[in-house]
Amino acid sequence: MATERGSDIGWRLCFLAGLLAAPLLLWAVAGIGKPSALQTSPMLLITAGLLVGYGTRLGSGCTSGHGVCGLARLSFRSLIATGLFMASGAAVVFVVRHLLGA
Repeated sequence: MATERGSDIGWRLCFLAGLLAAPLLLWAVAGIGKPSALQTSPMLLITAGLLVGYGTRLGSGCTSGHGVCGLARLSFRSLIATGLFMASGAAVVFVVRHLLGA
C-alpha cells in the first residue's frame, strides 16, 4: 500500500518559526540569553551562512552530524571529516590570534 507524500513546506515553516521564536521566548520567560546588538555587517553574516551551507553540502553533512552520528556508526568518512574540521578550526584560531594579532 503506497502512501501519498504531501508537501513538506509545513514542517519547514514550523522549523523556521521555532528557530526564531525559541530564543525570544526563553529570554521573555526566563531572562536568559538577552538579545544583543550584532557587531558585524549583515553582508558578512549572509556570506558566512552561505559558506556554511556550501561546506555542509561539500562535506556530505554537518560537523555535528559527522562528529556525533558518523563517529558513533564508526564511519571512516566521518572520522576523516571530523579530523579535518578540528584541524581547520585550530589552524584558523592560530592564524587569527597569533599571525593577525586579533
